[in-house]
Amino acid sequence: MRYAHLVLGPAGSGKSSYCSALAKHCEATRRKLDVVNLDPAAETFDYEPVVDIRDLISLSDVMEDEELRFGPNGGLMFCMQYLSNNLEWLSEQLGEVDEDYVLFDFPGQIEIYTDSNFVSKFINHLQTLNFRVCGVFLIDSQFITDVAKFISGVFVALSTMIHFEIPFINILSKTDLLNPIDRRKIGKFLEPMADILEEDSLLNTKWGEKYKKLTKTIASLVEEYSLVKFTALNILNENSLNDVLLLVDSAIQYGEESEVRTVDDFNQERNGVCE
Repeated sequence: MRYAHLVLGPAGSGKSSYCSALAKHCEATRRKLDVVNLDPAAETFDYEPVVDIRDLISLSDVMEDEELRFGPNGGLMFCMQYLSNNLEWLSEQLGEVDEDYVLFDFPGQIEIYTDSNFVSKFINHLQTLNFRVCGVFLIDSQFITDVAKFISGVFVALSTMIHFEIPFINILSKTDLLNPIDRRKIGKFLEPMADILEEDSLLNTKWGEKYKKLTKTIASLVEEYSLVKFTALNILNENSLNDVLLLVDSAIQYGEESEVRTVDDFNQERNGVCE
């Protein structure tokens, strides 16, 4: 069995930093984990990808093509469609190593998740390669200082979860950048409820009052679906990284097929006599 989680979320939500931090965490704990870069527009990141889409196609090449004449968004969609038509290339790059554990670092354009069948096709392909797949959706925790933006992010997460039939873990990232006051109130945002809109000063303006009922009705959909819950992540904290990894492991049933180990097994390993 092989394992994968797709790292999704808006641009700037910290996806590549999450991948880098998790890769370093697993290296420190002597756990094998690989990262695949699926962002054809990526310039730099802090991890060494085992597979890089830019070896197949890059956004800069597409935008410079005189026949295609794509802008940034159109060019990125073209790149993802090109990968979708060449998934066997990805299969060859990944190989057939059993017990693989792979993070797939996706681009941040929301259209890829909501207006395209690329991710669905990608998930189906991974499943044919014997991968158990989990989605990890990141939202910048600094959105909690702007409730309207936060609710918008929640709806994107909800839309993504409904669109794909896989387990999902939603994460409030970059909590290490919050000031102490915002960090203390983050708990009320981990299970979003419509009443958090009461904290939005915009609702108390003339325009906000006019559409307050509509706004609250739309936000109540989050409660009705009761699907979107968040885990706060501080990538500078090893315990926080480990908590997220445990959630993902549970979602994809990582390690459940492994042989149960006893205290004697650990003692033998420590003494260097484990066969």
